[in-house]
Order: sequence, then structure tokens, then C-alpha cells
Amino acid sequence: MARGVGGRGPANIMKHMKGIHFPASKEQIVNQAKQGPGPDKDQVVGVLEQITEKQYSSPAEIMKEVGKVK
Repeated sequence: MARGVGGRGPANIMKHMKGIHFPASKEQIVNQAKQGPGPDKDQVVGVLEQITEKQYSSPAEIMKEVGKVK
């Protein structure tokens, strides 16, 4: 998949993060994404399940990690 398309698109991922409070653990982020809207939810969750296990303090940190996912 091309970077920035579908589940990896920054706007799409952030749409699934709506309502999350920081700092947030990977588990909290994935759980929030599972409740997100749209038919691409599984794709977004799949990407987020691959990010590093740590506490994230901002959406920018999440997106930086998403950029590392192949």
C-alpha cells in the first residue's frame, strides 16, 4: 500500500483517535481506534498494533511511529 493512503493516512488515523487523552499507551490507542468510524477501521487498527509499545504524549508521536511501520 502506498504511504498515506487508506489506513495509514494521517487524517484517517487521527479520525480514529478522536477523544483520546494523552499521555496514552499503545493499548489505549489501539482500543480507541477499534471504536472509530468507517470501513477502514480494521486497517487503522492493524497499523496501530504495529507501533512501539510505549506511552505517547501527542498525536504527532503516534504519526511518527506509524511512519516507521512497513
